[in-house]
Amino acid sequence: MSNPVIKIDDRSGFCFGVVTAIHKAEEKLDSSGTLYCLGDIVHNSDEVQRLMNKGLKTITHDDLKNLHDVKVLLRAHGEPPSTYQIAKENNIEIIDATCPVVLQLQKRIKNSNETSPDAQIVIYGKQGHAEVNGLVGQTDGRAIVVQDLNDLDKIDFTKDIELYSQTTMSLNGLSDIIKEIERRIVPGVKFNSYDTICRQVANRVEHLREFAAENSVILFVSGKKSSNGRFLFDECKSVNPSTYMISNQSEIKPEWLVDKPTIGICGATSTPRWLMEDVYEHVKNLTENG
Repeated sequence: MSNPVIKIDDRSGFCFGVVTAIHKAEEKLDSSGTLYCLGDIVHNSDEVQRLMNKGLKTITHDDLKNLHDVKVLLRAHGEPPSTYQIAKENNIEIIDATCPVVLQLQKRIKNSNETSPDAQIVIYGKQGHAEVNGLVGQTDGRAIVVQDLNDLDKIDFTKDIELYSQTTMSLNGLSDIIKEIERRIVPGVKFNSYDTICRQVANRVEHLREFAAENSVILFVSGKKSSNGRFLFDECKSVNPSTYMISNQSEIKPEWLVDKPTIGICGATSTPRWLMEDVYEHVKNLTENG
């Protein structure tokens, strides 16, 4: 196997919301040794395991109801008001690592729900996703979640509509949703749409497409649970068919790298830098000694 040029994409890896959450977790773990986290702190099993080794304990919402007098970290995705209420009742200290972008969106949706009680609050997002659950919670559960054009039948086009988006959704997807609602809404009915997609995530798409096109093969490092990872992987794959999703270096097949002059390594907003660097070192070893 000849020695290829191996590159890590400089703009891949944790978004600032995830960086903040992990820093907060590490600070508390260094001072107390034990900390609970409501759900996986990030959708990457290797990073979750690293923090578990430091004392982080991942819990579910059912677990939360039975905990008292402990510290619980809320990850970047955010939580509905009911979570804060349970914490208050159980004397749980909340370490709130909700991403500022998500927190601002929660406030906007809560305000819409209170000031426009007759309008339908519609959220373009993934049903059941942690961030979406937190957003729906701002409306006492009355928000309508739409993931694609097929879900628009949930909407009553004779009533006012306020449309928001989960922060990590596709800009093109949001545009398609807006156009279809505008096409179907009854004349005279009010429709307001708000682009609430995080640009730190959205702006990666075009950059990653360019990175994928520049390299012979792409190793996309991402946890299997990451919806952002799946989305960005698909974008890379659409440009470069020799794109492979891996959780870590153990999943690399040497035959992927044969006769590839350039190898690009990139990842999702939930992919730690150290994991991409491990992949880099493994690929370097494979190609130098293969």
